[in-house]
Amino acid sequence: MHSAGGSVRYGPVVTARGRGVKIFILAGEPSGDRLGGALMGGLKTLQPDVRFEGIGGPDMAAQGLVSRFDMSELSVMGLAEILPKYRALKARIRQTADAVLALQPDVMITIDSPDFSLRVAKLVKEKSNIRTVHYVAPTVWAWRPGRAQKMARFIDHVLALFPFEPPLMQAAGMACDFVGHPVVAEPVASDLDAKTFRADLGIGDAPMLLVLPGSRRSEVARLGAVFGEAVAKLMYKKPNMRVVIPAASAVVHDVIEVTKDWAFAPIILDPRDHLPEVAKAQKRAAFRAADVALAASGTVSLELAASATPMVIAYRMHWLSFRIIRWMALIDTVTLVNLVSDTRVVPEFLGPECTADQIAGGLAKVLADPDAQNAAMAMTMERLGQGGEAPGLRAAKAVLARL
Repeated sequence: MHSAGGSVRYGPVVTARGRGVKIFILAGEPSGDRLGGALMGGLKTLQPDVRFEGIGGPDMAAQGLVSRFDMSELSVMGLAEILPKYRALKARIRQTADAVLALQPDVMITIDSPDFSLRVAKLVKEKSNIRTVHYVAPTVWAWRPGRAQKMARFIDHVLALFPFEPPLMQAAGMACDFVGHPVVAEPVASDLDAKTFRADLGIGDAPMLLVLPGSRRSEVARLGAVFGEAVAKLMYKKPNMRVVIPAASAVVHDVIEVTKDWAFAPIILDPRDHLPEVAKAQKRAAFRAADVALAASGTVSLELAASATPMVIAYRMHWLSFRIIRWMALIDTVTLVNLVSDTRVVPEFLGPECTADQIAGGLAKVLADPDAQNAAMAMTMERLGQGGEAPGLRAAKAVLARL
């Protein structure tokens, strides 16, 4: 058994039939596609004669995958959205499992999207002994711990993003390697980039607040008004503060609409105004340039930590959903920086606490002591693999080492 955080031994893999490794790999949403593309790149580096078949998006296509169907068919979230497409999704699950069984690969790698990928793995295991690897461990440390035991019936090996996950997966009966979080491989803006960003937008040395209301329309709708009110309260005390919103492509129209009702005019970074790489660089510069950020709960806290930007996290949902989740939760914080660093330095305002007064107070406290989160953010990035091998390469080594 490999240690959770140690290196994985690797040697060239040759199958019993004397050929290179044949892999069926599938992802169901953009974040999984990015993981898959990095993993495929690592596998090609270590095993040049590797062969891929499966389902993916543009990042995996760039590594040579010809997707069996458009990955966007699987990017469905929420019960109301899934029900009309249930029969089509069920057919795709069966079609994908049949393709795996027909190919008889040396390993099948499923990436996140558990509602789809784990159902495929279950069907494959019922009719074969094909090795199964799942990339991204279920969040059993947060809620529903029994998922690991159920998953162990048809998953042999898990690739984990967080260093505290391998013991949980191993206890359920699966091999597990910590391979690092993809955030550590993402580029980060420099201090010069941040200074140029401030100069180009006329911000100069004024205090700058980054507002991140989410990447889904439902999040922007729920958080837009309370975020605007909270920031207005803060700006009453800091009238020279500038507010910047790097809007995600999918919600930029919603952000523009919701901010029309704000008491001040934020600077909205519209990714449609630039080529994709330029828009990404501008967003990175905004993250680095900000003095503090107000963000919806999610992996964005890790992006902020990578840029060493202190933050306040807030999230609002239906009151019944919040009570159910709070009742089932095994953790006392949802912020990944707090969890990975094993601290509670990032303030969070969730559910009934997601009010303008409390958020404004939290932002004021962070601005008064912006260095209080520095150690936790640095520790988070170190524990997620910053400075080591790229996660895609570590994941590739872990897959090949256990074949």
